[in-house]
Amino acid sequence: MSARTMMLPVLTTLAVLLTVGCGSEDELRRVEQEVGDLKVEVFKLRQAVEDGNKKAQTDQQAAAEARSQDRRFQADLQESLRQVQETTRVMNNRLTSLPKSGTRSSPEAQAAPAAAAGEDERAFNAAVLDYNRGNYPLASEGLDHFLTTYPQSAKRPDALFFLGLCHYNLRAFDKAQSTFDRIIKEHAASPQFLPAKLKRAQCLLKLGLKPAAVKAFRELVDGFSGSAEARTAQQELSDLGL
Repeated sequence: MSARTMMLPVLTTLAVLLTVGCGSEDELRRVEQEVGDLKVEVFKLRQAVEDGNKKAQTDQQAAAEARSQDRRFQADLQESLRQVQETTRVMNNRLTSLPKSGTRSSPEAQAAPAAAAGEDERAFNAAVLDYNRGNYPLASEGLDHFLTTYPQSAKRPDALFFLGLCHYNLRAFDKAQSTFDRIIKEHAASPQFLPAKLKRAQCLLKLGLKPAAVKAFRELVDGFSGSAEARTAQQELSDLGL
């Protein structure tokens, strides 16, 4: 019911009282009483209108927050899916690197490379397994050990990325940012380059460095349009109202 509709009976009653007139002192007191009652009704109606407006505004804000949370959920879901795909890719690479049955070579030729590759892979895969189980402190320790022990490993960019994710999930956003920076600076040709740029921008946002985060998101949107990271960056900008 609109405020105008609610006020109509009050206004009609007041008009009738004014046109009837006051013929005696008793009638005057009655009219004064009626006017007082009408003032109370007007106050109640005004309060009801204000309460209705506040409720409508609150509902609109709640709906806007719900839409924003839904967009953020979709972005987080997409990032989680990307991480699962990355883990699957790592495991597939591990499988394809295994020697196929039927391949023959001398034990002497195979021994040293196989041993070295086996240690490398085992250390990396053990750390990734801890990460997938959600044991981020243990995974972080294993990845640090891997990076120290195998500085020339081809898995180094992957190990750095998972290490950054460990720090991010542990809310150590400053450590996560510095780790993703290492990928960007040292491994620009790696498949982890764009994911690292996105996660670095998200770290900046988590650290409260909004201008720097916005700049980093725009670099992805403008420089790598069409990529999954650019789409997530655009969603982050939309969530910021930009």
